[in-house]
Amino acid sequence: MKAMILAAGLGTRLRPLTADRPKALVEIDGRTLLDIALARLRSFGVREVILNVYHFADMILEYLKTNDNFGMRIEVSREEVLLDTGGGLKKAAHFFVEDSVRPEDPFIVHNVDVLSTIDLRRMVQFHTANQALATLAVQDRKTSRYLLFDDQLQLCGRRSGDDQVPELVRSSEQVNALAFSGIHVISPRLLSMLTEDGAFSIITSYLRLAAQGEKILAFRADEYYWRDLGNPRNVAQATQDLKQKIIAQ
Repeated sequence: MKAMILAAGLGTRLRPLTADRPKALVEIDGRTLLDIALARLRSFGVREVILNVYHFADMILEYLKTNDNFGMRIEVSREEVLLDTGGGLKKAAHFFVEDSVRPEDPFIVHNVDVLSTIDLRRMVQFHTANQALATLAVQDRKTSRYLLFDDQLQLCGRRSGDDQVPELVRSSEQVNALAFSGIHVISPRLLSMLTEDGAFSIITSYLRLAAQGEKILAFRADEYYWRDLGNPRNVAQATQDLKQKIIAQ
């Protein structure tokens, strides 16, 4: 199985930890975020990964070389300008449409700066059983940006900003506002549907496709540990969680 780790961001919220390194090389309890993400993917059978890089890109390349790519096939998608999540995936699309890839085989996209115990195998099984175009791990927790899903767990809009006014792309009598966890399972056929150009959020594409009737589903991950590692306070808390065995490395 293949995966993409999104790691090209500037890590602005992580400063000063990212003053001299990319966020992928910020450490938690002696291990880098990239090491942790790769190990987690390996534990679910992923052996081939593409990683997008931008900020301190050469440091990541050297880190991978020093660690012999952690025993995996790892390709690097180097961005000359930041392309955001959707643009980054579109640039890396070739990795998921190689001759060796079956069109029905989904792949995982995982933010480098999240730590979780979400069962990726179960998530892939859910995605496949429901023949989804994309499946998003979500939780019922507080956030500034919600995705809206109907009772069939299909994406139908979002709610964000100061006013939190719902933006619906599909009609629904009732919606559930859930927080996205930065982990997706995606069918390769999505890649040819990414008609947006340049830098764009994958969420923009998901909303457009949901409006067209495509199946963009929520995978409820409420029972799993999850933490955003986007700021020093959360990194410190995650370090404590690891030391206290709240989450195993």
